[in-house]
Amino acid sequence: MFIDGRQLPEGTLIETDLAIIGAGAAGISIALELAGTGISVALLESGGLEFDAETQDLYEGELAGVNYPLTSSRLRYFGGTTNHWGGWCRPFEPLDFEKRDWVPYSGWPITRADLDPYYTRALDVCQIRSSGFDDPSEWAEGGAPMPLAGDEVETRFFLYSPPTRFGKKYRPDIENAPNITCYLNSNVLEIVPTENGAEVDHLRMGTLSGVRFTVRPRVCVLACGGIENARVLLLSNSVESAGLGNRNDVVGRFFMEHPHVPSPATFLVSDLNLVANWYRNYTRVNRDTGNVVMRGCLMMSEAYLRRTKRMGTVLTFAPSRPILSESVASAEEAAPNDPGALLHPKILQLARSTTSTPAEGDEVGWRFGVGCASEQEPNPASRITLSDKKDALGLPRTRLDWRLKKSDRDNLRANLEAVARAFGGWGEGRVQVLFPERDEWTEAEGWGNHHLGSTRMAEDPRHGVVDANCRVHGMSNLFIAGSSLFPTGATVNPTLTVVALALRLADHLKNGFAAGTPSSSF
Repeated sequence: MFIDGRQLPEGTLIETDLAIIGAGAAGISIALELAGTGISVALLESGGLEFDAETQDLYEGELAGVNYPLTSSRLRYFGGTTNHWGGWCRPFEPLDFEKRDWVPYSGWPITRADLDPYYTRALDVCQIRSSGFDDPSEWAEGGAPMPLAGDEVETRFFLYSPPTRFGKKYRPDIENAPNITCYLNSNVLEIVPTENGAEVDHLRMGTLSGVRFTVRPRVCVLACGGIENARVLLLSNSVESAGLGNRNDVVGRFFMEHPHVPSPATFLVSDLNLVANWYRNYTRVNRDTGNVVMRGCLMMSEAYLRRTKRMGTVLTFAPSRPILSESVASAEEAAPNDPGALLHPKILQLARSTTSTPAEGDEVGWRFGVGCASEQEPNPASRITLSDKKDALGLPRTRLDWRLKKSDRDNLRANLEAVARAFGGWGEGRVQVLFPERDEWTEAEGWGNHHLGSTRMAEDPRHGVVDANCRVHGMSNLFIAGSSLFPTGATVNPTLTVVALALRLADHLKNGFAAGTPSSSF
């Protein structure tokens, strides 16, 4: 059932077993798992069923670090940011969960093995009809991997959700579940705890039209995004002056993204057919279970990362262009306003060296651009705080200070050089690294719109906001879901892991309710 919070009588009190704050990928996944149970669920969504500019403006905030699009990077209505996500899916690697002595503040309180069964279930939620993330033989009809030299670089695969628009796909399930009520246009103004701060007592709710009401849950899950999760905790300061879960000043710290660089290198290969179709395109493969859209990429091997003490990078190929030895000389005159038509003399020299026999038509190679995304080192100074400016609800807006470190730049440069070595050793390709040497990295060329790490998991409350079960340290009945949980960001897109963690949390909650566990010891 859906209820518009703007239509509720002023001062309404809603009592429920579970309140889920946020109806995005995490919140909807948890609600779906509880549909049809005897657990009453209030799913609280700030927006409506469609985009609304006034609601979207609640995301606006202040920037103190790298310039970043706070408002456009998220959508604030039913289904959340899945209303415009690209569908890229891949699990994190086992190494991503480990405490790495070369990555400060790394280490999850859970392992990849703990998440494996939930990754399998998450594939179904995201409508992905395969689990072939690492086996090239499954995609043989699209070609074979490039036999790159050495052990530093590997071919791996992303599989694509359609992409699933959670708000549209799962709206009927939420609407028809007898135990779930979704309150639209309903904003959490504060999570109010008991006097000792150890338990959620109630939620103060408000609408942009001015209605105020209260939700009193036995258990509460905060699932409104990698930035908003931290903001809501910081706003909840009537009892705990620093905000809930923030006795150790960790809430909002360690904000991470995936820095994207659109043209970090240029690749030349002697024969286009040596580069499998699934490197070059989103490839639709016909399977017994239906079509699967996939794409091959290059990632750094675990052996390389351990040996060199680096963090990960993923590279994807852009469309190719033939390089002609005779026509290049006149390219500048033929297309003076088309930078893409020009060929740097050093590139031509590299291209000519890739093959002793020029191809038919005087072609000497194929040029590929690449895009890349890289893992960022956790940094406590990269953080979310509250601004002095207020939003339309009268609440302090977000202040984001996203920082990139020199180590992030050095890591990416070293990984690009490793890829160049792999191509050079292969003998059929060459790489020119374009990403410059820098003493600092103060501006991002791009980003993944992936908000990570601001309410991180850790067994020790001095180092994180929640424990291995996603429960806020020092509180008995407040849990968090979403990418704000990530202690480290890995290299790949976060949505599949967000859903897997949400399903794991849903199982924990179901078990607690089934056991009749009081909220004071959930």
